[in-house]
Amino acid sequence: MTAAETLPEFAAGWALFLDIDGTLARLAHAPDAVEIETPVIDVLSRLARAMNGAIALITGRAITDVDRLFAPLSLPAAGQHGIERRGADGHLASHPEAARKLDEARHAVAEFADSYAGLIFEDKGETLALHYRGAPTARGAAKWLMTQQLERLGPEFMLQHGKMIFEIRPSGRDKGTAIEEFMQEPPFQARTPVFIGDDKTDEDGFRVVNQLGGHAIKVGAGDTAAPWRLSDAAAVLEWLEAYSNFLESEQT
Repeated sequence: MTAAETLPEFAAGWALFLDIDGTLARLAHAPDAVEIETPVIDVLSRLARAMNGAIALITGRAITDVDRLFAPLSLPAAGQHGIERRGADGHLASHPEAARKLDEARHAVAEFADSYAGLIFEDKGETLALHYRGAPTARGAAKWLMTQQLERLGPEFMLQHGKMIFEIRPSGRDKGTAIEEFMQEPPFQARTPVFIGDDKTDEDGFRVVNQLGGHAIKVGAGDTAAPWRLSDAAAVLEWLEAYSNFLESEQT
C-alpha cells in the first residue's frame, strides 16, 4: 500500500469477497500461467478462521480451476462470473444447460483461436473465453468472431469484455448476483460486504456492494464504481495481512 491509498477503517463483522486474477495474483500471459503464492493462501486461511468462514472467491475462472490454484485451501466460491457457485456448506449450484447450448460456438471459437498465433481459447464449460493478450493485433478479429457467435446464440447469452479477453456467458448472472446470493446465507448473512477486484467484470460486484452499504475496492487504475483503491496484487496482500492481524488482535 502507498501513502496515497485511502481505505475503509477496519471493522469486525465484514464478509470478504475477492477476485483472483489481477487481485490476489498478478496477471500472466495465459490463464494457466497464473500462480497463487504461498503467503496469499496462508493469509486467506487465517482470515477464514478469524471471520468464521465469511470469505469467498468471486472469479471468472471455473471453480475446479480455483481449487487447483488454491489447494489445499478450499473456500466458498463463485465461478464463471456467478454461473456456478459453491456455498459455505459445500453445495455447488451450476447451470449445465448453458454448456450444452454453447457446443457449436465452442467449436467455432476453438478453430478460430488455432488460426491466430498468440490467441488462447479457454473453455470453462458454461462460458467461452478468447484471450488476445498474446496477439493484441487480433483484437478486432476476435471481437468480430465472438460477436458473430453471440448473434447465433441469442439473448440468453452476452459478450463480456475484460482485460485482453472477450467472453461469451449466459445473461442474467454476474459477480454482483453471486455476492447477493452469498449475503443471504450464513456465515455471510447480516455482515457488511467488502469486495476487492480489478477488472470491468468486477464492476457489477462493486455496484451491489455499494447498494448494500459495504466497501468496494478497485485494484489498479481506471474508472470504477468503487470508492476505494489499492495499487496492485502486492498491495492487496499487504492489506489482507493487516486486516487479519486486526481481527486476530480483536479476538485476544
